[in-house]
Amino acid sequence: MSPAAQRVVGVVILLATGVMSLPLAAYVLDGRGTENWIIPVQLLAMAVIGAALTVALPALAREGAPTGRRIRTGMWWGLLAALVGVALAWFLVSGFRGA
Repeated sequence: MSPAAQRVVGVVILLATGVMSLPLAAYVLDGRGTENWIIPVQLLAMAVIGAALTVALPALAREGAPTGRRIRTGMWWGLLAALVGVALAWFLVSGFRGA
């Protein structure tokens, strides 16, 4: 797969998982005693997904980057996708004027 295609596939997957990660974490952890774990679990899951995706699609990191560097870069991409996904979901639900 070409580097451009890897980047497109990676960004699409990261945005899709970023949008769905918070509702899925809330669905699983929305209970008495576990509700404070929703956001940390969502961020941790997105960091892991980003790291795995960047290892699988090396074009998401710098060319020739070693595996450790790709993992760290992927973690940051995952966290960024989590923030963008939450913002996108919030705008889809609430609109620009707010709730």
